[in-house]
Amino acid sequence: MSERDASAAGLPAQDAADHQPDQTAQRAAEPEKTLLEQMGGVGGLAYSAVPIVVFVLVSSFTSLMPAIWSAIGVAIAIAIFRMVRKEPLQPAISGVLGVAVCSFIAYRSGDAKGFFLLGIWTSLIYGGVFLVSVLARWPLVGVAWSALNGLGFSWRKQRRALRGYDLATLAWTVVFAAKYVVQQWLYDSDQTGWLAFARIAMGYPLTGLALIVTVWAIRRAAKVAEQEKAEAREAGTLDSKPSSG
Repeated sequence: MSERDASAAGLPAQDAADHQPDQTAQRAAEPEKTLLEQMGGVGGLAYSAVPIVVFVLVSSFTSLMPAIWSAIGVAIAIAIFRMVRKEPLQPAISGVLGVAVCSFIAYRSGDAKGFFLLGIWTSLIYGGVFLVSVLARWPLVGVAWSALNGLGFSWRKQRRALRGYDLATLAWTVVFAAKYVVQQWLYDSDQTGWLAFARIAMGYPLTGLALIVTVWAIRRAAKVAEQEKAEAREAGTLDSKPSSG
């Protein structure tokens, strides 16, 4: 907020200056809430796990087709339940589409373990994309956050901010790599039950760890930007002072 904006808002210039860091801190804290909402909140873990458990149990006691229809039916029922409770639509719809695609792949492969192929492939692709973004010096966490909030990419010239975004992006790379390696090994070993367990157990816990690093990186970048602005203002003030000699 500039002094002119502060005057228009009826705020003293000093109050406006004190208010600016609060806005930055608030903006830095927003991604934690937003990302959790995108994942469906705390209940999203249970919602996403139920169709998987149903699929594995039904396929173990019957056959592939009953398991497919059971998983899709449960996913639809959960989506309706969430919509009735006026929860966000995107996680509900994404859950149904995800189960439908996984079921289609299982149907085409003729094997229950094919239900997990989509997750294995996407982990490999996502991990590769995140890693390449770090090598290209455009860490995806920083790019995505800046694009969503219109903050620009000046942080790429700030070594400490760039390093923070690199670490956050690498954290996501490790998460996706771990999912791919473990689940691909279980897939090749025909361990469908353990594959379902790994899919659930490696979902939100690892994502939560990467999320913590992401929030830290965003807050660090905001802090670095504020420090550099303060240093630039101080340098400008010193340069504008007349020399005593």
